[in-house]
Amino acid sequence: MTADEAAFAALTRKISREAGLTLAAYKDKCLRRRIAVRMRACGVKTYSDYQAVLDRIPAEYERLKDAITINVTRFYRNAETWNLMRGDLIREICQANHGEIRVWSAGCSSGEEPYTLTMLIAEHLEQQGTPERLGHLTVDATDIDRQCLERARDGRYRREALTELPPVWAERYFEQDGDECRVIERLRQRVQVRAADLSNDPPPRHNYHLILCRNVVIYFERAAQERVFATFARALAPGGFLVLGKVETLFGPARDRLTLLDPRERVYRLSA
Repeated sequence: MTADEAAFAALTRKISREAGLTLAAYKDKCLRRRIAVRMRACGVKTYSDYQAVLDRIPAEYERLKDAITINVTRFYRNAETWNLMRGDLIREICQANHGEIRVWSAGCSSGEEPYTLTMLIAEHLEQQGTPERLGHLTVDATDIDRQCLERARDGRYRREALTELPPVWAERYFEQDGDECRVIERLRQRVQVRAADLSNDPPPRHNYHLILCRNVVIYFERAAQERVFATFARALAPGGFLVLGKVETLFGPARDRLTLLDPRERVYRLSA
């Protein structure tokens, strides 16, 4: 092991221990790139010097955590995926489950994904003449980025975040709040936002009818990906759906339990 590799390993052990972040799950290249962002911001050039910064300024751990878990998201991002769910998946989930409807947005970032999903379901129930069933919906929204979670709980966004959303939804499901738009309370009540580390923590609950985890596990090492996929398989209800990002592929034992329904949109289904 080179001196640089040894210093990097020592730094990641320290961060994992002090910040409670399971860095072993992340790809080495991704970690180095994200840590380098904070090193430049702090004006240091070596991993040892950055360790000293962490010792001297404890608040830097939170800034680093945010840099490592940085998210890019919008309402109705990747419209093809949402259009697919808007049709067959949402209809089947709502028709097959006359009681509770349980959904998990794993890696929810600042809330655009779970709120978009809630809008899809609310719209379907309205069209079916059963809007009261929205009260039976629970959308668990999890992430490890503290700032993103705060934004998700608040449900306030700039108008430009809505540009890919169907215009009628932007009018129906948001209210103007100063210079921002806020998701209406009826939808916010359905989304349960909480902190959770996918690579380490158990799922919020079980028997989900749908799990979305898009463009999250791509940053994980292969072994961590397999563990996460196995968790999803155990957390799904029989016949439940799993939707991954378009560049992500299901690995490990979970492949024996989940059937690929749509190769392009990465939609899988647990055997009933």
